[in-house]
Amino acid sequence: MPVIRSAQYPKPGRKVFHLTITLFLCLIIFATLLNFSGLAWAANSCPPEMVMIPGGSFQIGSDDPRFEEERSATDVSVDRFCIDRTEVTNAQFAEFVAATGYLTIAERLLSEEQFPDLPEEKRSPGSLVFQMAKPGVKSVPVLSWWHWTVGANWKHPFGLDSSIAGKDNYPVVHIAYEDAVAYAKWAGKSIPTEAQWEYAARGGLDGATYAWGDRYSATKANTWQGIFPFFNTKEDGHIGIAPVGSFEPNGYGLYDITGNVWEWTSDWYHVGHKSHQSNPTGPTQAESFDPKKPEESALRVIKGGSYLCAPNYCSRFRPAARESEAPDTGTTHIGFRLVKNLT
Repeated sequence: MPVIRSAQYPKPGRKVFHLTITLFLCLIIFATLLNFSGLAWAANSCPPEMVMIPGGSFQIGSDDPRFEEERSATDVSVDRFCIDRTEVTNAQFAEFVAATGYLTIAERLLSEEQFPDLPEEKRSPGSLVFQMAKPGVKSVPVLSWWHWTVGANWKHPFGLDSSIAGKDNYPVVHIAYEDAVAYAKWAGKSIPTEAQWEYAARGGLDGATYAWGDRYSATKANTWQGIFPFFNTKEDGHIGIAPVGSFEPNGYGLYDITGNVWEWTSDWYHVGHKSHQSNPTGPTQAESFDPKKPEESALRVIKGGSYLCAPNYCSRFRPAARESEAPDTGTTHIGFRLVKNLT
């Protein structure tokens, strides 16, 4: 019977060691590739027209004594989400209308139920249009610059004689909340909450006054330069609405997040943010109230200010700034952008 020599079965030490090292390195490479693909998936899970916003906590609002409605709340959290790089444009909204035949509120007859005392001849469709004070006028009543204009809507921003021809890349306006929701459903997106909107608007600069820092700049956003509503010096290059992307983006790559046009959020309006401490979605519809508009109820929050905001009036071109708006109202300075929730 032959003798089995140990040379035929060498000791396992060196080969097993090399094999173990090789397997270990393969696992590291695999894990790295898996992690990279996960990151790539996260980065690519937003449509091309949107930006990924990482989740986190922040202080919503501000405690500037001049703006009681902005009273802050700390440790407000949002999960990661996607948000449009720009405001929804005329071209994008036109695509939606062509696909669905949708009529905005501004294109519909004023209902008898909502306006029971209005004569039939005054029920023509229309919307609110801004008009600058006439030359030489030195004093005007507050809000007298808004005029109900028959025929004003997203296709005719200043009335029937106006047009959006050649303005595909401008933000769509005269959009009521219901209109924004209809577009969002068609696009597979949603209206941002106020917390989502403000977190994204800050661009990573939590606590900064503006989306770009702490110092006001007349050229960082499309706002009003001069004395509102009497004259605009056009220091930023625009008298009215600007094409989307005309100004530098914020830290998250979002354009016109302040200035240009106000943007709808899904939150009901209430003074301050105390309700955000216990309820991430803010106040309920029943709690919605603006003491500046006691005759109105169920108001939504709009954010970001617009091209009509000036340092001497409004001054709402700040992430913390907010205003109330009736959901059935559209104007020449209200548009929207959307989010896509990922969790």
